[in-house]
Amino acid sequence: MKYYRLLLFPALLLALISCKLTPDYNKLLNLIEQDIESGNNKSAVHLADSLKSKYADNIPFFRKADSLSQIAERINLDFSVTDDQIIAQIEKRSGAFTHEDMEAWENKGWLEYKLIDGKKMYFNRAASNLMLIRKFYEQKEQRLLDIAGDPAMIFRLGHTENVLKTAHNQNNPVVPVNMKIIYTITVHPDVVPDGNVIRCWMPWPEKGNPRQQKVELINTSNPEYIIAPDSAIHSTIYMESKAKNGQPAVFQTSFSYQSSAQHFNQEAIKPIPYDKTTEIYKKYTSEQLPQICFSPHIKRLADSIAGEGDNPLTVVKKIYYWFKENIPWTGALEYSIIPDIPEYVYMNRRGDCGMQTFLFISMLRYKGIPVRWQSGWMVPPGSENLHDWCEVYFEGTGWVPVDVSYDLQKSKNMAIMEFYLSGIDSYRLVLNNGVAGPLHPLKLFMRSEPYDFQRGEVEWKGGNLYFDKWDYDMKIEYMK
Repeated sequence: MKYYRLLLFPALLLALISCKLTPDYNKLLNLIEQDIESGNNKSAVHLADSLKSKYADNIPFFRKADSLSQIAERINLDFSVTDDQIIAQIEKRSGAFTHEDMEAWENKGWLEYKLIDGKKMYFNRAASNLMLIRKFYEQKEQRLLDIAGDPAMIFRLGHTENVLKTAHNQNNPVVPVNMKIIYTITVHPDVVPDGNVIRCWMPWPEKGNPRQQKVELINTSNPEYIIAPDSAIHSTIYMESKAKNGQPAVFQTSFSYQSSAQHFNQEAIKPIPYDKTTEIYKKYTSEQLPQICFSPHIKRLADSIAGEGDNPLTVVKKIYYWFKENIPWTGALEYSIIPDIPEYVYMNRRGDCGMQTFLFISMLRYKGIPVRWQSGWMVPPGSENLHDWCEVYFEGTGWVPVDVSYDLQKSKNMAIMEFYLSGIDSYRLVLNNGVAGPLHPLKLFMRSEPYDFQRGEVEWKGGNLYFDKWDYDMKIEYMK
């Protein structure tokens, strides 16, 4: 259960290490972690809350207890569907089925559940994920037809065709799109006692990316705010507000920016050997535990796909194609309750964009190919959503965007079909150029999303406010 300690911010770890922990305290921590691992979440929360009460004046201890309690409660939120409910959900989507069908889906890992406090509880997206998995494996032709007829896919195909025509085999950002964003976080009434300060971090466009220009702040709900420095891994704008009895706390910001597409002609990416002495190479071919890792499974998988060749682009292409044939997109558990995301994707053969990207990055870094995380939002008209992708570094070329969870496009033109293997569209909001960085200013409690930053983060002196305590909303205006 060392994983849960990895979720804490490094400064908190140092604070804990510097403290002289009593044997009873260590024993209590171990008991809480063992309870979570065993699915005894009620006991885990009870013990963690007891620890918070006992050590209320010892801030590092209090925050550790809060983190453990949050993990148990987050698992409960994600696995909240009962037997009767999952049966009704599946029947609504696909009609009648037998007990043997359900048992087979569970044995294959297609229908996800956990034993929590002695009761089988299903993941709250288990039914919809089952439909996606079955379609991927059992109805491939129909799935491809559905993708080809999806209005979002038709829009994407037309846009990327335009990008290729405009780029003329050049690597420069092209086809700029100007957007205005209004982003709102609304903290539910009375989740923070009256008069207490609520701290809120919201999305802010990353300024250092050549594809993202003309960033301008329009307005904020609070005249006092802090924008993270350009060097920050997670690009944020921070505000505070005092809780008022019976009223929601509303944080809002509006900004404009210009986002461009970029495409690299694969034939122009030469197989130049890497200079392995550079900081780029050392940093971006290293593990970043727990979610970028070189486990025995990942090593064997990467070696089996890549073969003996050492051309980086060839390796990237082989692994990208493997994902298209083997890893369907499915709705994800919250990342904070998955100890090892690459291993989860490997074992379960599914995952959302970020989960796929963590495995993709782990495999490429293990093969000695520098790659870095990038994420934020996809923002095409009517299809805006959280999204994760990456950038691969090729010697002599530089950083090339790769979106492993976007499918190969339906086209006879190879450049269009493989667009996202060496390109990215104009409809992005880049917020992150790495994972698990510090927020600015420093967040004191465990984050709701420990690795990425897309929706925002909220806390008060009594602890983190998880996603069930607040709502987020993004409105997009496309401008000429």
